[in-house]
Amino acid sequence: MITIIGGGPGGLTLARVLHVHGIDAVVYERDASRAARTQGGMLDLHTETGQAALQAAGLESEFLAAARREGQDQRMMDHTGALLLQQDTPDDAPMARPEIDRSDLRDLLVDSLPAEAISWGRAFSHAEPRSSGYVVHFTDGSSVETDLLVGADGANSRVRRLLTDAEPTYAGSTSLQSIIHDADRTQPELAEMVGRGNFWVFGPGDLRLSAQRNGDGTIRVSLSMRGPEGVLDEETDAAALVDGWDPRFGQLVRACDEPFVVRQIAVLPIGLTWPRRSGVTLLGDAAHLMPPMGEGANAAMLDGAELALAIAAHPDDLDAAVAVYEPAMQARTAEAAEDSAKAMEMISGPGAAQKVLRFFQPDLVD
Repeated sequence: MITIIGGGPGGLTLARVLHVHGIDAVVYERDASRAARTQGGMLDLHTETGQAALQAAGLESEFLAAARREGQDQRMMDHTGALLLQQDTPDDAPMARPEIDRSDLRDLLVDSLPAEAISWGRAFSHAEPRSSGYVVHFTDGSSVETDLLVGADGANSRVRRLLTDAEPTYAGSTSLQSIIHDADRTQPELAEMVGRGNFWVFGPGDLRLSAQRNGDGTIRVSLSMRGPEGVLDEETDAAALVDGWDPRFGQLVRACDEPFVVRQIAVLPIGLTWPRRSGVTLLGDAAHLMPPMGEGANAAMLDGAELALAIAAHPDDLDAAVAVYEPAMQARTAEAAEDSAKAMEMISGPGAAQKVLRFFQPDLVD
């Protein structure tokens, strides 16, 4: 038996690719159901990582039907309202990095699995080693025996503690995040300004405003700032942060119809490894938490696919499968984490707008 803790993109991809190869696994997810909470914003799935994983899962056509090509659009302004960059995606453009709502991706993966492959409302408590594998305990008092325990349980993984003492640390950036619902109807002028994809405004100093169009008609709005922990908190007046900017940006912040929530960016050490241990491994944020620059979910899904393929190649020797998977995953995601750290540095601090412009249009910027 293979036990997967966590029903995010990585854990579900692992279960699906195993299912394709006729190998049983159960995902244990703490959410009571797929609809228990919102799943966040959009994900851009890259051809060489997230989309490659969906190909291995036999779900490429379903993904392309649900993904938004226009979500690749990009607009960038400075705080005075000057347009710095606009890249609109042609209708026949390649689906290199199309966006998909997290909820749509989760539904796609959940629907591809038999009902018994996911156990909802089961939060991991701890695990005890046995002669082969583990006894896995849940907070409801239940337990299961497993030959391989896979921690796909995110940034604050409890499974990770079986392998390493490493814990996430603050990466020096904090965001305030909220949502505008039904934006085309309630805020048509602001919706037109944001456009169909990603929208950025670079302010003076370390403040950055961003917005993202979602397929369900919402716009997710974020204000991000570098600084010590607590640089932004629940008491921060989000609209006051953009006083003196083009008035449209204050309108965008005030149009949000849910309370702003604080998100502190945390990371694991780049290149984290651990001594191999029989019967347990990690994937996704549990193994390589990195800045949210578009690589994390893609890496997690490829982790899941590659682990499943290693198991399919060594179905009678799970430790051998993990021995193939872990070093390749760690090397690959160390590079992705390094790139993500560089990207976060690029979009932060004085001169960020010019650095981003050089990235997207190197021939047009001095």
